[in-house]
Amino acid sequence: MRRAEASITCNIAEDCGRRTNADFANFLQISLGSADEIEYLLLLSKDLKYLTQDLFEELNQEVNEVKAMLISFIKKVRQTT
Repeated sequence: MRRAEASITCNIAEDCGRRTNADFANFLQISLGSADEIEYLLLLSKDLKYLTQDLFEELNQEVNEVKAMLISFIKKVRQTT
């Protein structure tokens, strides 16, 4: 889960050095894939009883907020290509 979290921020940081908006959008898409991975790992952690239902719901909501922001950002970047 830590690796996936770090991947989101690292890909966004690497995005900033891209020459084209298409490249930028591709790296944002990779970040979104990492957010999807975190969502899956949270579900797995809940199913294995590592997380309570309440903690799962709180963390899952936060992941969904990050995903919504990434999706919005991807759409905006793609509109300018």
